[in-house]
Amino acid sequence: MTTDAVMTDPVDGVRARNLSRILRLVHLRGPQSRAQLTAATGLNRSTVSDLVGELVADSWVIERDPDPAGRVGRPSPVVEASPETVVIAVNPEIDAVEIAAIDLGGRIAARERVEGEGAPSAEQAATLIAEVVARWRGGPLQDSRVVAVGVAVPGLVRAADGLVRNAPHLGWVDVPVRALVEAATGLPAAVANDASLGALAEHLFGAAQGARDVVYLNGGPSGIGGGIIVNGAPVGGVGGYAGEFGQNRVRPDSAIVLEDEVSRSRLLAALALTSADDQALAAALAADPGPAVRDEVARQRAVLAHAIANAVNVLNPSVVVLGGFLASLADLDPEGFADAVGASAMAENAEGLRILPASLAADRLLLGAAELAFTAVGVI
Repeated sequence: MTTDAVMTDPVDGVRARNLSRILRLVHLRGPQSRAQLTAATGLNRSTVSDLVGELVADSWVIERDPDPAGRVGRPSPVVEASPETVVIAVNPEIDAVEIAAIDLGGRIAARERVEGEGAPSAEQAATLIAEVVARWRGGPLQDSRVVAVGVAVPGLVRAADGLVRNAPHLGWVDVPVRALVEAATGLPAAVANDASLGALAEHLFGAAQGARDVVYLNGGPSGIGGGIIVNGAPVGGVGGYAGEFGQNRVRPDSAIVLEDEVSRSRLLAALALTSADDQALAAALAADPGPAVRDEVARQRAVLAHAIANAVNVLNPSVVVLGGFLASLADLDPEGFADAVGASAMAENAEGLRILPASLAADRLLLGAAELAFTAVGVI
């Protein structure tokens, strides 16, 4: 299966679907024996062997001998994602552009955070991506095949064509980011909201793995974004703009929205810090910094708990995942925070609800962007 065959509709549609089934199993479950793939797909052994052979030839997967310990009889070869085929995952933020090369197994082959003075323009970001990829091709990716680019943008992205309608913190309005990235890199590209991609990553590989109904909220330098998983599938809405919890108004008589009241910058100001990453912020909040900071934390936790309760009432999820500084707020007293959410939500909707910190840490948006890229070219 060539890259072109993945990205177009081949004559043998059944075979193409079966190839994608094998890849998706390896992608989601990790290394699989041929026997496991045969059982999971319902295909016969010779068909699985033939499909795996094609995927190996096209550098999508590799085969290796299984671990010998405890095995009796003829072992079944183990199939795992090839490190040779990667996508480029990108997350532009107000203070830096983070770029990574990620293979189908979720391994990060290269990673770079390029800091700048202020938010980059979309054109600058596209040029930067192209420059980094070109440099990596002569270094860590010299033996790799790069097949696509996925971009996680903190703003509203039109699903149909990758047009960034409004990324207010970046200053991007009606910018054709997908087209710009494709023109700069010569690679197929896909663009989506960063928090929606974070939700997808946590659902597939992180804290919400196995859950069918998930609400994800992420707090970062650009505010609060969110993503929704219903019955195992991401919910984007008609234009792809669903999940903008940060823009919900806190009071009906005011234009103030959630991300104005629950704010990373307000926490930094209370702590008298000019900057801090998530880990440093969490440590500062946990260090008993004094009554003024404790009051600000209590206020933000109360507002956040009420907002989550509203989402629980509407969507009835089994899991709420919190990322970024929101996780830090909740983790100061997880049980108390869960009680606060439960007190504001309908009792029936909150039954069995779990509120969990994002487990993929700083990788979640990049892994989500990689997932977007692989999906966009029809690999999985």
